[in-house]
Amino acid sequence: MPELPEVETIKEALKKAAEGTLIHSVTVKNRHFREIIPADFEKRIENTVIRRIYRKAKYIIIELDNGLSLIWHLGMSGRVKICDRLPEAFDKHDHIIFQTSKGIIIYNDARRFGLMTFCESPNLDTHHLFCRTGIDPFDSSLTAQYFLERIKHKKIPIKIALLDQSIINGIGNIYASESLYEAKISPLRLCCDISEGEAEILIAAIQKTLNKAISAGGSTLRDYRRPDGSMGYFQHQHCVYNKTGKRCPDCSCNIEKTGGIKRIIQGGRSSFYCEQRQK
Repeated sequence: MPELPEVETIKEALKKAAEGTLIHSVTVKNRHFREIIPADFEKRIENTVIRRIYRKAKYIIIELDNGLSLIWHLGMSGRVKICDRLPEAFDKHDHIIFQTSKGIIIYNDARRFGLMTFCESPNLDTHHLFCRTGIDPFDSSLTAQYFLERIKHKKIPIKIALLDQSIINGIGNIYASESLYEAKISPLRLCCDISEGEAEILIAAIQKTLNKAISAGGSTLRDYRRPDGSMGYFQHQHCVYNKTGKRCPDCSCNIEKTGGIKRIIQGGRSSFYCEQRQK
């Protein structure tokens, strides 16, 4: 599933290609996603101008000039394709096609775990997809005090808390592991044991890690591709994620004795860490 850096990369490509354009027509070839595409979707979206495109958590928001906003989530395998003109033949999983005054936007999703719907723009924050969403990692309100207030009574591992979208949104499994490595904090540490100083270090590590990933176009592990079809490159900068048994970049320990980077299961997800560096 695309995490914040991947969604941010796609959002920027869409802004460049479509912000300010007129949506001439919408073709929905399959309505069966995580939520059914509304029956009046095409009618409500056609002949509108895209005023603004931005990211909200792991969602792409397309604000229209008729008071509506499109809500777009890419699910596990969703892809965005941007073309100058309609292709001669559509791919099997090209499910939604937007024809705009500047070109074509195609939503391709093999597994159809994604989502596309709309709501009145003023009601976006209270929409059921966002009413329990936590703070953005780059929001100036994300402070150590805020973070500690949300986690100080939780007797769960800090890695699990980082995946809780009601605390901080947009962080998934890859960037939780990488951020904890950057902060030198073990994923096994309990939330209630995290100090204010460690919270400050972790927030800075989250922002640094996400910024590096955004600059690299995100991480391509399986399905993710940028709208031009190219891969992200941050996977080549991963320090611990999916590197079980290897030496971490900042460790000088004897790997034959330590066994290198560890992989454990937390909340049904894999966590990767260096037990020599992360305490």
